Amino acid sequence: MAKFVPGTASQLTSEVELTISCRNLLDCDVFSKSDPMCVTYMKTLDIGDWHEISRTETISNNLNPDFVKKVNLEYRFEEQQWLRFAVYDVDTPNPNLDEQDFLGYCECTLGQVVSSGKLVLPLQGTSYNRGELIVRVEELAQCRDEVTLQFCGRELDRKDWFGLSDPFLEFHKVNESGEYVLAHRTEVIKWTLNPTWKPFIIPVRSLCGGDMERSIKIMCYDWNRSGSHSFIGEFFVTLNELSVGPGQDTVFQCINPNKKRKKASYKHSGEIILLKYDYKKVYSFLDYIRGGTQLHCTIAIDFTGSNGDPQAPDSLHYFGSPIPNQYEQALTAVGEIIQDYDSDKMFPVLGFGARLPPDGHVSHEFFVNMNPNNPYCVGVTGVIEAYKSCIRQIQLYGPTNFSPVINHVAKFAKTYQDGSQYFILLIITDGVITDMIRTKQAIIQASSLPMSIIIVGVGNADFSAMDELDADTVPLVHNGIQAVRDIVQFVPFRNFQSLNNVSKAKAYLAKEVLAEIPEQIVSFMKSHSVVPKNLNGMGDGPNM
Repeated sequence: MAKFVPGTASQLTSEVELTISCRNLLDCDVFSKSDPMCVTYMKTLDIGDWHEISRTETISNNLNPDFVKKVNLEYRFEEQQWLRFAVYDVDTPNPNLDEQDFLGYCECTLGQVVSSGKLVLPLQGTSYNRGELIVRVEELAQCRDEVTLQFCGRELDRKDWFGLSDPFLEFHKVNESGEYVLAHRTEVIKWTLNPTWKPFIIPVRSLCGGDMERSIKIMCYDWNRSGSHSFIGEFFVTLNELSVGPGQDTVFQCINPNKKRKKASYKHSGEIILLKYDYKKVYSFLDYIRGGTQLHCTIAIDFTGSNGDPQAPDSLHYFGSPIPNQYEQALTAVGEIIQDYDSDKMFPVLGFGARLPPDGHVSHEFFVNMNPNNPYCVGVTGVIEAYKSCIRQIQLYGPTNFSPVINHVAKFAKTYQDGSQYFILLIITDGVITDMIRTKQAIIQASSLPMSIIIVGVGNADFSAMDELDADTVPLVHNGIQAVRDIVQFVPFRNFQSLNNVSKAKAYLAKEVLAEIPEQIVSFMKSHSVVPKNLNGMGDGPNM
């Protein structure tokens, strides 16, 4: 539920959680059933193009999937938020959707889902339209804490021909309408009646809406390759009951209601035993900022020749117009917000892709203020002044290499992993990356550091390769090594040019590119078990 504030009206902006299920999907596989996955897209009046916001897990051999992975969104009463759900039969591990079988799509607004609570939509878009998608919504509690749980089973019912079972557990949360929806599914343990499942971490609000007394239904199944799993039994519990920890009070009888009705002598179908309970407080972005975490923003500007002659009106670096060029607009839009969280408001500014005086050597990592001993510019005004001065002293050249500036900032981030400092790299570029492999490697290495990367694309180049770096739904992987977390946000500036208002374009740009920063900061702090604290000595910060 939204925060309770006595004497006020209900808040019109809330965080909501969508749960997705499908029924009667088209069967595209020959020797088995489809392996469905659902991709969720969103668009608003501000951003007219569909953009992917979430992918569920893939469920094997199932035409009636209940997906565990949720879609978390900010619901805004005053804004029309369009949703598209596209369902695929996953045939290959490649994240490219063109390589999967398309099963159909449906569209609605978030407002329609919120007003109904549960929406059933027919799938369309194929010559054999079949199946429907069910989307349920619940407002999320303010509580962001997490709980670690682990269970084992003892003497579960035998379901397989050879006297054993392949058991797994499902955890179902009851929503405000009294309906139970899937919140978590464990892994399958093969060939045993006494399984021990791995520990798992789940947000408290996803398990019980933040209410320690809300009912949780735990169901045990025997896995079958066909996708039609055999029900073993179930029981009901609350998080408050689990909070006593492992012991005699957290040994639960697994009951099969059908067997109980048919046999008077029936006792249970085995026992499910709690092995681990660990409740962990999760802190917010503001908790860390108030606790003394300092943000340091480094700016990197693209000075490659593809930007055009700075003296020509069609150049992206042109200064002859009363309207600021796109580089200036991006610098001020993001910088004006970031500087509010930077105590000294000193920005190191890097350039790349230019020939430098006096000998014209090409550099992909130089200080834009042309001072090798002090890279800092005072505030956004100082950044703009240094940028304009730099243009007059260099020659635009190329190619477009990102890895040097990423590694530059990562070098400093590596020395501050205690939560006291966090680094943001803003890259403004007009072109396609020419060192993509090295850039991927640099991002993957930086993903474990207190660092985020914002990429703003200016001009009309093909930026499709950037979507791979902005790993919102598909993790960034290179040579089998996966990024620890998503640290990149890419936004093309042209998405906002149609607004025909420089101030409005800057505001929407800043909102879009900075939206993920708080969550990225929190994800780093959580992964390093950093607790907010008041730092007595702020210091002068790192020398970039």
